[in-house]
Amino acid sequence: MALKLLLFDLDWTLIYTGGAGVRALDYSFEKLFKIAQAMKGVSPDGKTDPAICREMVLVHLSREPKTGEIEALCRGYVDRLKVEVPAAAGYRILPGIPLLLEALTGRADVFLGLGTGNLEEGARIKLARADLMKYFKFGGYGSDAEARSEVLQCAVRRGEALVGRSVAARNVVVIGDNIRDVEAGKAIGAVTLAVASGPMKYEELEKTRPDYLFHDLSDTPKVVTALLG
Repeated sequence: MALKLLLFDLDWTLIYTGGAGVRALDYSFEKLFKIAQAMKGVSPDGKTDPAICREMVLVHLSREPKTGEIEALCRGYVDRLKVEVPAAAGYRILPGIPLLLEALTGRADVFLGLGTGNLEEGARIKLARADLMKYFKFGGYGSDAEARSEVLQCAVRRGEALVGRSVAARNVVVIGDNIRDVEAGKAIGAVTLAVASGPMKYEELEKTRPDYLFHDLSDTPKVVTALLG
């Protein structure tokens, strides 16, 4: 029996936080640099949190971050997430996710992990409201690395440590809503499953030639077949 590591992206793949992340980043940047609404002109989609913070500094201060600035922005961001996520009116779990995670949980041939640009603490805060963190025993996070492919490699190493053996790249599946998820998955040799449940359109994702592509993850049997095929 081939053992599969399934690495799920978080924002726009599992949940939508109703803009809580953007508001928390704005709050942290304004607190540190006295510049309001700093996420204007910065797209967070598919990027790690440290990469987003770096871009905010480049866009608004026209320079690279100084030592400690990304860390300070990330600390302020996580602290503010604790306020923004519980209060977010638009927070929702995306179509098919609860049934899909239930269908995959408990299988001896599947281990569910996260492969997300979110900082680990931020990921836990975002998923706590929907009680989804219980499904994920390991992960790779933006707090591990700024590059998306390195985040996935961290997730694979943790998954392998958890199962006590190495896992071939063909038995790793990266699930995400952005071309950066697909590109990073391909970079580590993983199978890629893209879902057009976020801002990126189906046709845009199709151009990256993921192994599987869905409009959403609501057809549980079909998605499970793709993930385990």
